[in-house]
Amino acid sequence: MGSFLRYTALAVIVVGSLFLSACAGVKPWEREDLSRPGMQVDPDPLVSAADDHIYFSREASKGGRSFGGGGCGCN
Repeated sequence: MGSFLRYTALAVIVVGSLFLSACAGVKPWEREDLSRPGMQVDPDPLVSAADDHIYFSREASKGGRSFGGGGCGCN
């Protein structure tokens, strides 16, 4: 009987915490701050594309940033 109460209390705590951790709504006037380039995952896609091209050319491998080594035996 004691373990049943313990599991019930744990279930109530878990379900209660799920209800309390709801997503927050973004107000229309707050969207400006979230859409700024500094808030993006990739703030400057042109610079990232140039860096990827340089790394790809140097390592002679496609997807140079995401994989270790590039066929040169290093890493």
